[in-house]
Amino acid sequence: MRHTVIVALCLGGMALTACQRATDAEVSRTLKNVNVIDESNLSDIMLTVGDPKEAVTYFQRTAAENPDRIDLQRNLAKSLVRAQSPAEAARVWEVVVARPDSGPEDKVDMADALIRANDWKRAEQVLASIPPTHETFARYRLEAMVADANKQWKKADSLYEIAAGLTNRPAGVLNNWGYSKLSRGDYAGAEKLFVEAISYDPKLFTAKNNLVMSRGAQRRYDLPVVEMTQVERAELLHTLALTAVKQGDVTVGRGLLQEAIDTHPQHFEAAVRSLRALDANVKRG
Repeated sequence: MRHTVIVALCLGGMALTACQRATDAEVSRTLKNVNVIDESNLSDIMLTVGDPKEAVTYFQRTAAENPDRIDLQRNLAKSLVRAQSPAEAARVWEVVVARPDSGPEDKVDMADALIRANDWKRAEQVLASIPPTHETFARYRLEAMVADANKQWKKADSLYEIAAGLTNRPAGVLNNWGYSKLSRGDYAGAEKLFVEAISYDPKLFTAKNNLVMSRGAQRRYDLPVVEMTQVERAELLHTLALTAVKQGDVTVGRGLLQEAIDTHPQHFEAAVRSLRALDANVKRG
């Protein structure tokens, strides 16, 4: 009987040890999961609201410590784009796309970095290497921009239209499309696209400014009926004034500059300089 108790105690001790080991393993797994969650949250913060240069430093370090992780290489490339270093980002994307676990979207991001670095030829080559079945907004937006750069207007229009239909936030691509038409001299077509862009994003000032330029190019010097702050109104009047002067309508331009100065809630230095320069040229003339 005594032996039975001793064996039972021994077995109990073994069970306790095994149980302890199981508990330690579970704790380790839990801590590892927590670390992954924390790291994921930190990565998201670094890629969105963190300081771009600090994000680059963070991802350079973590990517070097974990060379097998493609996600860290991707985040490094994205952070380099945010830090205004697109050429360096393109080099990182080149490493990413060479890996067997990369995908078509990596090539799209690489092309985006190349365009930002003004390497249009290589961007076009990278986009051409993406399977045609990869139909995304980002891909078609870049394809449209490349066609634009090559002055392939019909192709650009088609690609811009496809891209706009693939997103529920088309304001940016519509603005780009409108600017393309503006640069070609299709002012009415450009105006229509800028109005559409603003309807999707009433706060997109770039589209408002472009809209004013397209209207001014048609010698329509009244501001469009769109949502604007007082500061924006002054800035748009300034743009309209410069467009009028460029069209040769100097008197109209001068009046618009004075209105811009009077409208701005603070001192509008840019408009004041423009008015002084205009008056000086008129006196010399």
